[in-house]
Amino acid sequence: MSKLTLKTDGDRHIIVIRQFAAAPEAVYRAHTEPELIRQWMLGPDGWSMPVCINDPRPGGNFRYQWADGKGRGFSITGEFLELVPFSRIVHVERMHLPDPTPDNHIVTTFEIAGKGTQMTMRMTLPDAAARTAMLAFNMEQGMEASYVRLDAFWGARH
Repeated sequence: MSKLTLKTDGDRHIIVIRQFAAAPEAVYRAHTEPELIRQWMLGPDGWSMPVCINDPRPGGNFRYQWADGKGRGFSITGEFLELVPFSRIVHVERMHLPDPTPDNHIVTTFEIAGKGTQMTMRMTLPDAAARTAMLAFNMEQGMEASYVRLDAFWGARH
């Protein structure tokens, strides 16, 4: 059963909410430290992340590249706009499929929720068509597979 909730707001927004058993500091670090990102942000089973470049500071860039081992893959590039340690990340990203998608402006927050963390990711896309295309990518399946791996990762370390 998925712990991820995905909903829309208006014509341009996607909101992703996910609960984690780990503290906000740990979940934030897992989203900013390349050595941690490569261990969990892999999408569905069988995928790998051969490229993980991440410079988490205002003005810093990132590039993630995934491969399925069967010759298929895609990448995401972007820039960090704001980072508030352990509570908030603001960035812009674009997927390369291989052509780049329109910019997706994302605000991710990490809040204490019981003994864990509630992560809320609010995506703002340029228009309804871009939002529809993003939803058609079936991002929920890949995101939840990664988040299950992240929950297991922190559970194994503590």
